[in-house]
Amino acid sequence: MKLQKQKKNLKRKLVVENLKKLKMQNSKYISIGKILNFHGVQGEAKVGYSKNQADFLRTLSHVYIYFENEYKKVKVKSIKFNNKFAILKFEGINSINDILVYKNCLLYVPQEEFEEALDEGEYLIDDLVGLEVYSNDKKVGVVVGVSNNGANDLLSVRGLSKKISLIPFVDELVPEVDLDNKKVYINEIQGLIE
Repeated sequence: MKLQKQKKNLKRKLVVENLKKLKMQNSKYISIGKILNFHGVQGEAKVGYSKNQADFLRTLSHVYIYFENEYKKVKVKSIKFNNKFAILKFEGINSINDILVYKNCLLYVPQEEFEEALDEGEYLIDDLVGLEVYSNDKKVGVVVGVSNNGANDLLSVRGLSKKISLIPFVDELVPEVDLDNKKVYINEIQGLIE
């Protein structure tokens, strides 16, 4: 009986260790899309992606497919765009059966690679969430999320009253983001944040 207990504890320890490794791995990569299905018979992938990332996708020479708890590096042979998705061809994947294995898998790039491609004034959502929001040197809330209404990105700000307000992420309303000090400054319009 004592031996079984040790085995269970060892299994638990291994599961915890594996979860820690997975969490560490996830912090090094940024998801850029998802393999939705195959396209054609040559093993091309139909990929869903954020529409504002098309230029970045065009620059990729390789991506990582997250499959069976591992990041598998694959070379991008070609990429083209449809109205609603991208079509990627990967080296070594040459049939429908080859690509179907990866259906619904997420595509990633290393975080540093993604950050290098950001233009001035562009930020990762994870960098913005948790920032304290200030107006006229007074704390008015915390960024709890980012969304998009089709025209602009929106900061979801939980005000001091605990209500959520949506702030358009435009220069006129959000003139400064200070990642080093974990603050974002807004030009508050009366009633914008409660």
